[in-house]
Parts: sequence; structure tokens; C-alpha cells
Amino acid sequence: MKTYVATPKTIVSKWHVIDAGGQVLGRVATIAAKLLQGKHKPTYTPFLDTGDHVVIVNAATVKLTGRKEEQKLYRRHSGYEGGLREERAKIVRQARPVRIVEEAVHGMLPKTTLGAAMYRKLKVYAGPEHPHTAQQPSTREVA
Repeated sequence: MKTYVATPKTIVSKWHVIDAGGQVLGRVATIAAKLLQGKHKPTYTPFLDTGDHVVIVNAATVKLTGRKEEQKLYRRHSGYEGGLREERAKIVRQARPVRIVEEAVHGMLPKTTLGAAMYRKLKVYAGPEHPHTAQQPSTREVA
């Protein structure tokens, strides 16, 4: 019996919507990362992008457990000497709430060009509205 290997012609990509409202950030991010990588499919192939498109709504109301709201730091660097910028999760949520969910999912994807391709299929919105209704996405529940 031969091992099945998916080819780019046989890959079928679907759309999923995850409602992050009131859900724990890590649980939402793991479900999204699994869908983006295609690990939920029997045709999963590690070296091909067999994943689906993921739309996350209500990202502004995602929960952070413990004292992460005050203690968690989001860092970025400009590339120049002394260019490190740090912000607490509380400030990031006020300025750009989508970034919290985006960075959580991005950290769970592979650090390769394939991971970058998977990340491009992630769409995150702060509120309940999204412009992807034409793709007829299925709703995924966070357990």
C-alpha cells in the first residue's frame, strides 16, 4: 500500500469563522493554527499548504487569563540601536485589539516560508462583522 501525498491540484480550501468573543486567547489561537495548517484533514501533508482560510471575529473581547492583561509585553524592534519598543497587553488592546490574536496565532505557526503562506490566510476583525460572507464560511466552536 502506498502512502498518500496530496498535490496542489487535490487540495481543497474551505473557510471557517471563529467567534473569539469571551473565549480564552490560547484556545482560539490553537484552533485557528490547526485549521491554517490543515492538521484537521486526513490529507494533511507537512510540506504543503493544505490548510483552510480562517476568519476570527470579536477579537476585541478575547480573554486573557491570570494577570496577563497587566504583565504580558508585546515587543517590536525598529532595527536601529535602542529601537526596542515594549507595550503591555492592556495598551495594545486599546490601540489595536486585533494584534493580540494575530500574534498568538502567528507564534503557533511554523517559522518558515510555508508558515508565512499559512499566516496570510488568517483574517482577524475586532467586531462581529466581516466581509467574507460570499465564501460561505462554516462556523467553528471553541470548546
